[in-house]
Amino acid sequence: MISPEAWSCVVSAYVPGVPSLPAGQPPAPTPDVQWDGPWSCSGLLLDRSSGLLLCHGEIFFPFLRQREQELSRKPFLLPGAFPPDLQIRVQFPGARGRSQPNPTLASACNPAAPRTQAPNVDSSPNCSPAQMLMVFPCPEFQDIFQTLFRESDKWCFYGEDKERELQSELLDLVWFGLLRCPGWAANGDGDDALGAGTLQYVRSECLRKGQPMFSCASPFASLCSEIFMNTFSKGIVSNLAGERNAMILTDARCLPGTEGGGVYIRSRGMYYLAGLIVAPLCWKANEWVGLTLVCSATCIFETVGRILNGFGHRGKNMSFCPVQVSGHLPLTNPGRHGLTRLLGAVALLECGRVWGSGVIVSPRLILTCRHVLDRASDVRVKIPSDSHRFLALRGRVLFATKENSAYDVAVVELEEDLLAVETPAIASGFSTGEDVWVVGYGVFGQSCGPSVTAGILSAVITVGNQPVMLQTTCAVHAGASGGPVFRSSSRELLGIVSSNARNNSAGATYPHLNFSLPITVLQPLLGAYSRTRDAAAFEGLNEPSDRLRALWRLQGSLSAAQKSKL
Repeated sequence: MISPEAWSCVVSAYVPGVPSLPAGQPPAPTPDVQWDGPWSCSGLLLDRSSGLLLCHGEIFFPFLRQREQELSRKPFLLPGAFPPDLQIRVQFPGARGRSQPNPTLASACNPAAPRTQAPNVDSSPNCSPAQMLMVFPCPEFQDIFQTLFRESDKWCFYGEDKERELQSELLDLVWFGLLRCPGWAANGDGDDALGAGTLQYVRSECLRKGQPMFSCASPFASLCSEIFMNTFSKGIVSNLAGERNAMILTDARCLPGTEGGGVYIRSRGMYYLAGLIVAPLCWKANEWVGLTLVCSATCIFETVGRILNGFGHRGKNMSFCPVQVSGHLPLTNPGRHGLTRLLGAVALLECGRVWGSGVIVSPRLILTCRHVLDRASDVRVKIPSDSHRFLALRGRVLFATKENSAYDVAVVELEEDLLAVETPAIASGFSTGEDVWVVGYGVFGQSCGPSVTAGILSAVITVGNQPVMLQTTCAVHAGASGGPVFRSSSRELLGIVSSNARNNSAGATYPHLNFSLPITVLQPLLGAYSRTRDAAAFEGLNEPSDRLRALWRLQGSLSAAQKSKL
């Protein structure tokens, strides 16, 4: 079996003999003074025979001679855009997928240690110099990135030792570096242990929401690589966006330094590359999103191919081996009995400028949260269709709990029946530790369709031996309120998302700690309404209960102050 560890590495860039600047100080405008380094990220070997590899391009931008001019006018950058003494080093895995200790490099990248001179990376037996071939943006990824990440939403990304806000520097995220490292081609020590062969990739058009994904990258990059190099994380495909699914969102939990590392789909004992990590952490309006941003490998490879073909037409100016990546994973359609069926039962609800999620539980009824409706009586409802479009409907608020109720619940009745939508089965019980999915229109709303995040049912809170609150570890964020919690194994509906944890004093949200209303609380009321057609059947949700209000006080205390819809 070919392991992703056989293709993963750490890339560092620096200018030797240049003093570091104080943290946060901008680069000096004079060409003879450079600034802080080294910068490092994860990387990915493309072709073992030539040592061709990819990494994230942002680590080279601190060394650009004329930043604004170079980035605004050039479709790609050649080595001449950077200082001639820019040094690039690649640290690749040794036997059994772990690099040898390199105290010198680790000390140089440790924020607690003085960084007055460049690291002596040549002291490591698994380090090799690399040559920059070009730094380039991925156009398809850049297009969808600019569409989704609007400045008004106050997006913020964190990288290694650096905070990025939505300014011109944010577009640095769409750039990648193509390097050549002959030392990797000459080093075959780890091939038998890690598995040799050709790197395979899956075309992004074949990806489906809910598929398991694995990342293999190096958190904190070159810091203490003996510990952090080639760390695995697991998640699912949470969402896809852009032309040919150029942008991939996954709930695999990655950390700074993993930028440029690979994300894979595993099938029949083989790992197939799906994309490269662009941003492991991101915030929207000061709320931690909890998803990792990935660029499609298909789009990156095709971009490289277009650039190389352009050089070929103008002469043999670049005499290096083209990208040797072949194959794709034939993925089967999940069908109507898989996650695809569940996505069709999740509605987007819009009330003025407020939006959230809901789950269709009968041909005319949608369950959601009261705070999603924002006291409206009429609701715009959008249902995803098979053609990646939305069916627009109107609905009225049939019932909504009072502000002082322990529960945050509303029932929306549609003007017409949805006979084509298959409603989910209702669960009758819960098992702590079981695998669950949360589906909702978090983060991007209608732009990408419903997102899916995976986790476990971490706790079931009861009152009088009856479940009254569910807790999951799925990543939940603004816009997911009212969305369903599904049991992964049977696709049964367990509950509806109500809120996640928030530290009011710190202004921080925690997407992986969230609370949902068990469907068993609502099922008897839905049955009573179907028999009587009287909305009074839901009034029991407004009955006073000090115990329930105490349990749900997190939601009650946040509903007025919190800006998001959670």
